[in-house]
Amino acid sequence: MVLVTGATGFLGSELVKQLLLKGEHIRAIKRDSSVIPANLKNELLIEWIDADLLDYFSLEEAVQGIATVYHCAAFVSLNPGDKKKMRRVNIEGTVNLLNVCAAHPIKKFLHVSSVAAVGNSKKGELITEKDQWEFGSGQSGYSISKYESEMEVFRAAAEGLKTVIVNPTMIIGKNAGQEGSGQLFEAVKNGLSYYPTGSFGFVDVRDVAMAMILLMESDIFGQRFIINAENWTYRDFFTAISLQMNKKPPTNELTPWMLEFARIGTGILSLFSGKSYSLSPDAARSAFKKQNFSNNRIKKALNLEFRSISESISEICKN
Repeated sequence: MVLVTGATGFLGSELVKQLLLKGEHIRAIKRDSSVIPANLKNELLIEWIDADLLDYFSLEEAVQGIATVYHCAAFVSLNPGDKKKMRRVNIEGTVNLLNVCAAHPIKKFLHVSSVAAVGNSKKGELITEKDQWEFGSGQSGYSISKYESEMEVFRAAAEGLKTVIVNPTMIIGKNAGQEGSGQLFEAVKNGLSYYPTGSFGFVDVRDVAMAMILLMESDIFGQRFIINAENWTYRDFFTAISLQMNKKPPTNELTPWMLEFARIGTGILSLFSGKSYSLSPDAARSAFKKQNFSNNRIKKALNLEFRSISESISEICKN
């Protein structure tokens, strides 16, 4: 039996769907407040249980009879105010799950991390798994939490648990809704005149889930893999979405001072409205970074080919 944490989320639900197609019996962890996706509600091969990553004893019950574990659950935020919560969920939660697994006959453990836990490359080169993350003032709370959770996975591996880590880039897909990467599509839909000058890697959610399953079925362990299909500038990415949505592509270059002015403005607006806005210093800095990622290791290990990001964008826009 397979255990999946974060099974109601964007990536977790896609993973569960692909595992079902392989005939796997799944125990899916969710919070009591989580909503089960409609396409998974009546699946007989899924056992849904309420468990909390911060509750060791609920996790101990969850792993009974489990052979393999996919750890997809995480708290994602670029808001500095969420740093403490991210540390608890992403680090302490991962520690609890790893310790529970180490005490039971778990054959393999896959941890979903992020490229936020991967270091920067030398100028002009693709970022690879060998680039070491370094602590500094420019690291977001999310980046720190994912890096430290990876260190716990490596610790568990050194103690005998077979583990593998995946570091996806920006995951896109039609079921993202208005969360995560879905916000980028929503921004274009609502009209976008400016584009930031940075670049980033993008990958279809179906390819991430497929790579995870192939890694778990393989003899590979003790390694980490960047999961990336293609590197795009934000300008090209927003332009491609705009054309698919019959919107005018953004033509104005966004400068750092503009985004900083907007960030301060949303902060002031938050004070008056009582509502939280997501334009944090971390988000502002990331928009101007040129981050391009290599996918050589995962392609070589699994003989894997990724979906075209242009095709994924087209499919998402149509939906």
